[in-house]
Amino acid sequence: MGTVPLLSDDELSAEARAVFAEIRAARGTDYINNFWRALAHDPATLRATWDRLGAVMAPGALDPLTKEMLYIAVSTANGCSYCIHSHTAAAKAKGMTPAQHGELLAVIGMAMQTNGLVTGLQVEVDEVFKA
Repeated sequence: MGTVPLLSDDELSAEARAVFAEIRAARGTDYINNFWRALAHDPATLRATWDRLGAVMAPGALDPLTKEMLYIAVSTANGCSYCIHSHTAAAKAKGMTPAQHGELLAVIGMAMQTNGLVTGLQVEVDEVFKA
């Protein structure tokens, strides 16, 4: 259960309404997901999050699909079910195949296992790995 009600379009401030218009235009849909509707209670945070997300997830040295897959991995590590679902959907929309998804999950699982082992053993970092 959420800690704030999800705001309908009729309940939005002018500032939040403007961000929702940008989201709709960028995504080519009238649908605004629950994350943005919850953030709309704080228009400044809504604006900052939307702007930063747009900058970070834009094509760059990493392609958009790779960025979505990284988002899934970090969301898994952080235990964010909402982000796992939303970014898996986004990755599939950007062309992630079932084989890629399977490999991604295998890498996430392997990293979680080895991270747990090295953390539990408190293995010192090799000098050659240090920047």
